[in-house]
Parts: sequence; structure tokens; C-alpha cells
Amino acid sequence: MSTPNLYQVHLSTEHRQALEDLRHNGHASAKKILHAQILLLADKEHPHGRYGDVHIARTLGLHVNSVARIRKLFVLEGQEPALNRKPRTTPPTPRKVDGRLEAQLIALCCSTAPEGRTRWTLDLLVRELTGRGFVTTICRETVRRALKKTNCNLGGSSAGASPRKIGHASSPRWKTSSTSTRLRTMPPSR
Repeated sequence: MSTPNLYQVHLSTEHRQALEDLRHNGHASAKKILHAQILLLADKEHPHGRYGDVHIARTLGLHVNSVARIRKLFVLEGQEPALNRKPRTTPPTPRKVDGRLEAQLIALCCSTAPEGRTRWTLDLLVRELTGRGFVTTICRETVRRALKKTNCNLGGSSAGASPRKIGHASSPRWKTSSTSTRLRTMPPSR
């Protein structure tokens, strides 16, 4: 259960005005606006009196522990940590392609293609990476993203079944004149 007397929110007029502006402007994230509403309702100097955690939780559709946590965070660490989410230090899933594997992938792309092939394809790269034991499994999309990040082009002008042609278009272009032609109007007859 929450302890309302242990962590009491005291907002100055500047803090209160900043939170009111944040709540009304609509340009912040929904979570930030919700946290601002919690702090405004939990303020000891609220014009209608301080609301309890249970009342705030029911009003805003939250759990009582969430209200107590935001209030405690504001008292101990200040306004910014109470309003904003803590940024992640690590991604939710670790990266499959680290620097070592990326170097192996680039070296593999720069090597000659397998027998009977003119260039490396993503599927060939996936099979080769797993075949050499660099990874146990890897998706072709992961390989594509790693190559895109390094600007490695598998379909360069020297490789590939159908290299890009640079030349005239298949249909002739219409020549345009730089002078405009205006229609001459006849004077109205009388």
C-alpha cells in the first residue's frame, strides 16, 4: 500500500504552471501527460485540496501503486524523471550482427562468388555464414540490413545477370520550344 505522508508532492507556482501547460497543449506523449496529471492532483497545495492515491488512481484509470511510484519519483529525483520514461541502456534483444560478424560478412561479400554464380545473393550469404559456423541461424533480412548499413552493393555494375543500362530511352523525347506560342485573337467584328 502507498504511504501518502512519506512522499508529499509540493509544487511551486512555476512547476504547477509548467505541468498545466504540458497537460493542456497536447504535444507531449500520453504517458507524460498522465504523469503530469498525477502530480497536479497529488500536490499538497492543490486548490481543492490534495487527493489521495486511491482517488487519483480511480480518476485516471491507474493502479494505486503507479500513482505512489510517480509521486515517490518526483519527491526523490525531481520533475524530469517523474515525467519522462527512463531510456533503455540495452535493446530488448541483443544484436545478431556485431562488429566481428559484420567484418566476416563484408569479407565474404568481397570474395569471389561460389562456383556457377556471378555474384553473392542474400540466400548464399546466409548459407555461407551458417556453414562456416559464424552463426547458428540468421535471417536473410538481418544480413540485408547489415549490408545496407555498410553500403555494400551486391548488384554492382560489374556483377549481376542484367547490369543497368545507361543510354537513350526507348521512346524518343519530344522537343520543346523555349518560346511560347500564343493564339492570336481576331478583333471583334462590328
